[in-house]
Amino acid sequence: MKKINSNVIGIDQGEETLFSDFENGGDMWTGEGSRERRATVRFSERFREPPNVMVSVSLWDVDYSTNIRADVEAESISKGQFDIVFRTWGNTRMARARVSWMAIGAVDDDDHWDIP
Repeated sequence: MKKINSNVIGIDQGEETLFSDFENGGDMWTGEGSRERRATVRFSERFREPPNVMVSVSLWDVDYSTNIRADVEAESISKGQFDIVFRTWGNTRMARARVSWMAIGAVDDDDHWDIP
């Protein structure tokens, strides 16, 4: 469990469209085997320490004739940004995907002083 030592908690959220490969014949739609897409998300304000980040698929458009395989996660989480990573494999054909995210953590306020 992460305990947040702050009286001011920030929540930032958004959505990222990661790809729309059916339009241009991209590898998520036409390829096979391991495939990955990444998107760097910058928070609207910096957190005091790396926040907890949750990601989830909010839209996926998938070919019904193949197995549906997907993995989505947050990586490289820092005070100012993180990476959304979407992976698929095998014969899965992904036409497009959008990911929603939420970050929760301590933020600075005018009453907070860092005294060495």
